[in-house]
Amino acid sequence: MFYILLPTAVGFFGYLIARNFVRNRLRFVDAVQAAWAPLAAGTLAFVLTWPLALLPLLSVAPGVMFGIGVGLGTYSGARMIRREETRRGRLTP
Repeated sequence: MFYILLPTAVGFFGYLIARNFVRNRLRFVDAVQAAWAPLAAGTLAFVLTWPLALLPLLSVAPGVMFGIGVGLGTYSGARMIRREETRRGRLTP
């Protein structure tokens, strides 16, 4: 149960942190809207967390799930920024 619950929680945590960071801090950075930004963020998150696999009770799964969560969170945050910009650009009667 621990080996299923931990990677899932770590992935969800990475998703929330990345989405909020992109939405709040990187709102005015154009590079976050690029197609490669979620892939780069997820890969960097995995590379930074893969040494956790050296700990006795952990495997590579939490690092992989953290990378996937950060990549999806970055994509979701960038999409939220685009949606807010289109809403602000419209004139309502």
